[in-house]
Amino acid sequence: MARYFEEAVGMSFEEALAVASRDEGFKATVYAMNTLLIHKGIYTQEEFQALFVEWVDKEQRRKAPEARRAEGSSAYSA
Repeated sequence: MARYFEEAVGMSFEEALAVASRDEGFKATVYAMNTLLIHKGIYTQEEFQALFVEWVDKEQRRKAPEARRAEGSSAYSA
């Protein structure tokens, strides 16, 4: 499969690693892993989206108390 893709795209995995920034490499890894898992039927797009929303919601709720603490501390620093 790697040879087929290299011929179709014109770039090897090693070349892609060299070109991609650290952030792009991370995003490409997540994209590749999720695409493989969905295509192999490990989970569905809907399941992925539900878990994505769940994680973002948890992070937002976790950050809310931190934001309130930061607002409170800046009120006394004036």
